[in-house]
Amino acid sequence: MPSSVDFSGKPFHFIGIGGIGMSALAYILAKRNLPVYGSDIKSSHITQRLQGMGAHIFWGQDASNFELFQKPTVDHRAAGQPPDKAVSSVGESWVGASVATAEALQCHGSDQRARSVLGLPQVVCSTAIHQGNAEYRAALDLGCPIFHRSDVLAALIQDYQSVAVAGTHGKTTTSSLIGFMLMAAGLDPTIVVGGEVNAWEGNARLGEGPYLVAEADESDGSLVKLVAKIGVVTNVELDHPDHYDTLDQVIDTFKVFSQNCQTLVGCIDDQIVKDCLQPNITYSLQPDSGADYTADDVLYGADSTRARIWERGVLLGEMELKLLGKHNLSNALAAVAVGRLLGLDFAAIASAMAGFEGARRRFEVRGFHNDILFVDDYAHHPSEIRVTLAAARLRIEGSEVNPKSGRVVAIFQPHRYSRTLTFLPEFAQSFTDADLVVTCEIYSAGEPNLGQISGQMVADLIAKEGQQVEFQASLESVTQFLTQSLQPGDLALFLGAGNLNQIIPEVMAFYQGADRPD
Repeated sequence: MPSSVDFSGKPFHFIGIGGIGMSALAYILAKRNLPVYGSDIKSSHITQRLQGMGAHIFWGQDASNFELFQKPTVDHRAAGQPPDKAVSSVGESWVGASVATAEALQCHGSDQRARSVLGLPQVVCSTAIHQGNAEYRAALDLGCPIFHRSDVLAALIQDYQSVAVAGTHGKTTTSSLIGFMLMAAGLDPTIVVGGEVNAWEGNARLGEGPYLVAEADESDGSLVKLVAKIGVVTNVELDHPDHYDTLDQVIDTFKVFSQNCQTLVGCIDDQIVKDCLQPNITYSLQPDSGADYTADDVLYGADSTRARIWERGVLLGEMELKLLGKHNLSNALAAVAVGRLLGLDFAAIASAMAGFEGARRRFEVRGFHNDILFVDDYAHHPSEIRVTLAAARLRIEGSEVNPKSGRVVAIFQPHRYSRTLTFLPEFAQSFTDADLVVTCEIYSAGEPNLGQISGQMVADLIAKEGQQVEFQASLESVTQFLTQSLQPGDLALFLGAGNLNQIIPEVMAFYQGADRPD
């Protein structure tokens, strides 16, 4: 394993470049005019965006992908010859290997005539890439420098005055809020987050300012590698039993992260953060908590959240958010704390908070058809489901957009067998704010099915808590059920980190037809 990531011009090759975390890093490197290559199993809007920036992407994770880096570069355009064409396994056309190398070098500002061989790349993998992966094995055999995704992020963090946002829940929204705030304040930050944000049209942004805002993931333990000027911890829970055996192991990971940060901002409404991490700067929704940043006169509305914000006993002013629920006010307090630490006036902070629309798949309104509101949310842990359903209840009971005040219909796809089994009792108790729960089979996320847990078992336990539950095993049957069962006035909330949200367009299309007059 090499000791450091090289940003001087050596190419990068991402195995699984289309992943939400991997693609964000690839985007930043490509925007920094570094040669970026990668592989994935299918095309997506994320990979298309990277291709538009000059990244060369192979379709399929094969050992042969590395042949490109050992072939002579040929400038067909200089020779007046048309480039050859090849067709990928997903039907998209791209230039042939030697031509692609030449074009990539030119795209990244290199002189391809001066180099006959591109050279072996720095290979970047995520935890999802296993040692049996053919492309990974080829990288090892060739002697390529191999880095984990977190190694590249850690190296980028060292290049900036960085803010790293960690926590079991809320880190995507909080890091996006902070990034948006710095943008609005004219500080032109670089941003790397685990979700897509319309304000910067994706999951990453390269700025020219000194600050980088990064979402810091604890799922695989790599959080311990990150050393930031400012660290933020929103909360600490066990969420990834596939990696951690106990909550104590999670706490130990966050302790190392907190010690690595020059200044730690933490939410002391979370007892673990308060007692085990002891942050330098604190925030809380409880006015009498003694935290550095608190809120009072809070109005949790159907379309916005309003509150007065206090800094160490001094009133800063009022703040309004388009984000709903207590959890999002807490996330905003974290952003306020960071903004003040960086010297921003509260007026600038409040103005930015009021303009933030949220990240995609975080209570994202997808459409409103036949008086039914369709919302997509990434929530996949019991705590996340509870707060998201509470926000849905706020939205439906007081919304002017949906005045018929119908039902909250929670459509839930459990994510991972290990998580579902570990938190089964908690999942069963998480749907009290739903009027109807529709569940389907568990999304494996690559885990083997050991036969210990099933979607039907989840549905049965939720029903035992007194909820009305419908189990539909497949996404096709979920779609069919919803097209027969949703009513005007409903809020249909799609919950999960898997592929459940893929059915939203089809369900909306059905009810969109109902909007049209006969």
